[in-house]
Amino acid sequence: MKKIKCNSYTVEVGNLELSSFPTLLEESYKDVRKVIVVDENTHDFCLEYLLTAFPTLEDAEVILLPAGEENKVMEVCFQVLEALSDYGVVRSDLVITLGGGVVSDMGGFIASIYKRGLRCIHIPTSLLGMVDAAIGGKTGIDLGNFKNQIGTFYDPVAVFVDQRFLTTLPEEEWRSGFAEVLKHALISDKKEWDRLISSKQDELFSEESVTKILEKSIAIKAKVVTEDPTEKGKRKSLNFGHTIGHAIEGYYLDLNPMSHGNCVALGIIAEAFLSNQKGTLNSDELNEIVQVMMALYPCPEDLLTGVGIMLELMKNDKKNDQQGIRTCFLNQIGECSWNHLIDENDIKMALNYLYQAYYKN
Repeated sequence: MKKIKCNSYTVEVGNLELSSFPTLLEESYKDVRKVIVVDENTHDFCLEYLLTAFPTLEDAEVILLPAGEENKVMEVCFQVLEALSDYGVVRSDLVITLGGGVVSDMGGFIASIYKRGLRCIHIPTSLLGMVDAAIGGKTGIDLGNFKNQIGTFYDPVAVFVDQRFLTTLPEEEWRSGFAEVLKHALISDKKEWDRLISSKQDELFSEESVTKILEKSIAIKAKVVTEDPTEKGKRKSLNFGHTIGHAIEGYYLDLNPMSHGNCVALGIIAEAFLSNQKGTLNSDELNEIVQVMMALYPCPEDLLTGVGIMLELMKNDKKNDQQGIRTCFLNQIGECSWNHLIDENDIKMALNYLYQAYYKN
């Protein structure tokens, strides 16, 4: 069992039954009501294992969320909050989220605001959830097409990462999570980046390698979060690829939804290009990043039709200040800087570069 400290809590990576989770249920939270938050996918593929392996959860209330980013909205949260009230849940009770990024984002947000805060445990079931969404204490829901505009910083009691759940994932979900793995390496660990991109796919996703990926990627994020819990400085580096990536994701949400990781990968190409244009990233490393991302992630052919809307979405990005749109640049592979001011021309140029990279022929 690998234990990784993250701010006020610990992330345990390994077999859930051998972790401290059973002890927490049987001792610390023996006499409280448990509420398990799932979505349609984890209800069908993961919940039965949890209820069977941990008898103390047999009487838990189960709250089912509709799957998909388009459902990460306040209307659904209100329904869950009303259900918690109907169940008579009190502040000393426990919420357990069992799912991917949407479940931990929403479940954590609901736990943080109900009666001013319920204790919460995250059990992420997707690669994206394991390396990113469930780590760091950020919660959030969307406001229209604006990603994570409503949210809190709220640490869980603990996070338990058991890679058995990854066997239920379709390939698209693997790729989505892997974009965040690559981003973590790009912003802080060139050695890990080189290892990831030089590995053959069958070797990369072997059980042993996945364990290493999880431990390394979680450790990178946990270290940054512990140094800067509320994103005043270094934690902003974790947003590399997300300024443009979130705008792409928001634009396509009502048209043809794309996975978060795919959009972040496209954002990484665009923001690496801006890093190069502003003189912080050399062209060889830019080309290396572009080739890796293009090999794994598609780009919509109609991307440039949404430039105007994407610009409006970026104007509401959470990292902005009164001076304008702020983003992250790579200084080199393995080193990131933040708070860089960019304008509309920069963004148009970056989106055009992104499109040309895929469709110049």
